Amino acid sequence: MDASKGLGFHPAVLGLRFALELVALACFGYWAWRTAPGAFRYVAVVAAPLVVTVAWGVFATPGDKSRSGDTVVATPGALRLLLELAVFFGGAAVLYAAGAHPTAAALAVVLIVYHAASFDRIAWLLRH
Repeated sequence: MDASKGLGFHPAVLGLRFALELVALACFGYWAWRTAPGAFRYVAVVAAPLVVTVAWGVFATPGDKSRSGDTVVATPGALRLLLELAVFFGGAAVLYAAGAHPTAAALAVVLIVYHAASFDRIAWLLRH
């Protein structure tokens, strides 16, 4: 059976994943805006999501069908999974740290459901 045919690789789930990526980046920007002092917040609101975006785009597991399959820095699947968990759940954590507790909790629940539904993709990452 082709692992890329599971629910974690379904176009609708990948669309949800993309939306969650954008939400995570927005969370990092929101956190930077709420916590950075004074005029530095204008730099931080751009820098925080940018750093996360660069890490997200550079480190990938070759052949990952949920992405282009290409990578700048070939990353073992387990390490990529840790990066993904750090970005997704980090978004919820910084949202919580910025004071948006109910929204952060709701995001965490959505992320848990998404990752449970994407178990086949997680298993693929752990094998590569």
